[in-house]
Amino acid sequence: MSDLTLALDIGGTKISAGLVDRGGDLVRTEELPTPRGAGAEAVWRVVEELIVRSTTGAPVRGVGVASAGPIDLPAGTVSPINVPAWRDFPVRERVAATLGGLPVRLAGDGLCMALGEHWRGAGQGARFLLGLVVSTGVGGGLVLDGAPYAGRTGNAGHVGHVVVDVAGPPCSCGGHGCVETIAAGPKMVAWARENGWAASPDADAQVLAVAAAAGDAVAVQAFERAATAVAATIASVAAVCDLDRVVIGGGVARSGAILFEPLRAALGRFTGLGFLAGLTVRPARLGAAAGLVGAAALLREA
Repeated sequence: MSDLTLALDIGGTKISAGLVDRGGDLVRTEELPTPRGAGAEAVWRVVEELIVRSTTGAPVRGVGVASAGPIDLPAGTVSPINVPAWRDFPVRERVAATLGGLPVRLAGDGLCMALGEHWRGAGQGARFLLGLVVSTGVGGGLVLDGAPYAGRTGNAGHVGHVVVDVAGPPCSCGGHGCVETIAAGPKMVAWARENGWAASPDADAQVLAVAAAAGDAVAVQAFERAATAVAATIASVAAVCDLDRVVIGGGVARSGAILFEPLRAALGRFTGLGFLAGLTVRPARLGAAAGLVGAAALLREA
């Protein structure tokens, strides 16, 4: 039997594929942009091309698929918000058919990030883990008692839509005051501009981070505001799930101390319960590889 698992990570910006060995090492990766404004089959052809590229001359024992959500785990379908052409797309069935019926495991990309970090990254040794992605959006996944927890539909851990401001602005999910409306990179930049941050029209969260590190008062405040919202989310999820560790990745998290220092300070104000005293927060270690490693881990768990 092959020692390799094919891992797919399907997002709105890019689609990645990788071969992962039994130890969790990525031995080959491929990546293509996600077609914008294209139909469902055009997006599928990109996935299919990556499957063929990755498996030619390299037999695999199965496939793990990480997808942006929402997903419908029982049906094996996905409806990613940022891939509008895919609504109830039968990705598990199509991948299996392409590879002659090999086993295919599907999960949300947040869960796969958490599972990858738990297996090979900053979550190693934790029993009750939240993997949190703070980037263009805010997402996450849960590993509870050492095992991935997908929930009833496969969408457990969708922590970007924890409400942190009951009087807050509308969110893309249809709710109001979600942490994503405050801590997602584009929302941080928009808030900073509204409050006097002078930057070029194409400035993004990375530019905002540089400004904050240089001491720009509005940029610093934008990061403190986002960090407080993320800390409130962590405290809420930790109290419900009795977590011992949180691992945070994504583009905004890569800004380092300007996010993590105010986050840890705010978390100390929100975690008064005695059983949360041992909760630790760490930056993610695997970067963009976490989703692929975690997707492969779905086969390991199975």
